[in-house]
Amino acid sequence: MATVMTADGQLVSYVDHGGDGPAVVLLHSFLMDATMWAPQVAAFGDSFRLIAVDERGHGGTPANGPFDHWDVARDTLAVLDDLKIGSAAVVGTSQGGFVALRMALLAPERVTALALLGTSGETEDEQIAAAYHQLAEVWIAQGPGTVIEAVANICLGDYDPSEWTPKWSEVEPERLRLIMNALVGREAVLERVDEISVPALVLHGTADLAYPVAKAEALVAALPKAEPLVVVEGGAHFLSLTHAADVNPHLERFLSATL
Repeated sequence: MATVMTADGQLVSYVDHGGDGPAVVLLHSFLMDATMWAPQVAAFGDSFRLIAVDERGHGGTPANGPFDHWDVARDTLAVLDDLKIGSAAVVGTSQGGFVALRMALLAPERVTALALLGTSGETEDEQIAAAYHQLAEVWIAQGPGTVIEAVANICLGDYDPSEWTPKWSEVEPERLRLIMNALVGREAVLERVDEISVPALVLHGTADLAYPVAKAEALVAALPKAEPLVVVEGGAHFLSLTHAADVNPHLERFLSATL
């Protein structure tokens, strides 16, 4: 892992997998980290320069106070600055998609293409946000064991969570509150994505328990250069990990065609 310190003093951890191909930034989901992208690194890491970032409050990147996904977008741009990369494609799953959209809005000249998986351009439903806040407080008060099974089911579906649940169990209470607040407190950007003029690919699983396929359909309708929606039958919320074999050919084709 490498690190960079942003201009406002935020430490950001990332992995530059190297390679001479076009640069592609990989942005992970809530509670995950840069290692979530191992299936993509294995599948097409020789064709692209894959750069996986630990988003604020995740992995090796701390969260020292309240933040939002605009802040994480700026953190990721700082990683590109550190690597002297002018522009890159950005691939994001769930929360990573929230950040990817904000990167494209903040610095359109630096984002060459977007691939968005299991994500949304809308704000969180108020009832769902309240339920997630309650889940976090139960986690903190009673220990992660009381809710981890439910979290794994929402995020991973039938995928074996054993690689991830030990990491989730180690998340400190204050960090959990900070990342949860950023997740469910985000504002909508759907009405602004028509400003994004780069090619876009949206993928969504039919078994996504966090967001219905309609969220992906709305993104495709709003993004000016979106390809037709790719629906992954049985795909869970974190489908770039849980259904990598279904997702990777679409990602590799899209990135090869647009970079």
